Amino acid sequence: MTENEPSWEWYRTFLKVLETGSLSAAGRAMGLTQPTVGRHIDNLETALGLKLFIRSFDGFAPTDAALELRPYAAGVAATTAALRRVASSHGTGVRGTVRLTASEVIGIEVLPPILAALKNEHPALTIELVLSNKADDLLHREADIAVRMFRPAQDALVAKRVGSIELGLHAHKRYLAAYGIPKSIAGLSDHALIGFDYESAYIRRLQDQFPWFSRAALAFRADSDLAQLAAIRAGFGIGICQSALAAKDKALVRLLPTQFSIMMDTWVAMHEDLRQSARCAATFAALVAGLSAYIQR
Repeated sequence: MTENEPSWEWYRTFLKVLETGSLSAAGRAMGLTQPTVGRHIDNLETALGLKLFIRSFDGFAPTDAALELRPYAAGVAATTAALRRVASSHGTGVRGTVRLTASEVIGIEVLPPILAALKNEHPALTIELVLSNKADDLLHREADIAVRMFRPAQDALVAKRVGSIELGLHAHKRYLAAYGIPKSIAGLSDHALIGFDYESAYIRRLQDQFPWFSRAALAFRADSDLAQLAAIRAGFGIGICQSALAAKDKALVRLLPTQFSIMMDTWVAMHEDLRQSARCAATFAALVAGLSAYIQR
């Protein structure tokens, strides 16, 4: 290892090569030439005294050292991005960049009108939206604010519960006209069910309450909530979605409401260090108000 401190840009390039598996693909994604990407990797390997990739005919394969370094490099990248967001906020009024994370359905189906109203009120504000069902790490500044369907456990976070979103069983009228309406949970076995592919901890808890909701019983499997919602809207079968969303579409029918209903606590959270940030405070308040109104409707 040399005494020269590696450039932050080299870590960013390192992560992109890890993600894409080649210098050329990383360069296209970053707007850099392939030789520049190659120099970044060579410089980082020299500075660290490590071999990070094995060059092969079909790309770059990460070494064990590269895989072990990945989370630390990601931390450097997250800190650098957070630094830029803070720097962009300085000036008069509410301005700068706020990075949000939310689930696919919330991010695409619920947040856009809330964020549009926020932008109209604060034109100098820029929003970065990360669509993910995974809990991005607010403590390491991978995002400034998160909309989560569970109560954040970390003490260093400011969190506000905005209410509970109900999930129910729904199907398109076209599907029900062709295959009939189930009269009970037992009757679902005669229908095409839409649901998960990977059995997560949340799915296992759900199966404890509803044993019939098993992977083997599903005719359409996807871990994307948006894909499941699209399948319901297309008339593929019966699936679980937010009742408030389904209520907006007159072609969707709620099924067995007294026998199947799930309430998901909904929270807005951010790091307590951002409490005094005008950009984050304004965004946090807008999300709380907008999501509360959505739930009440």
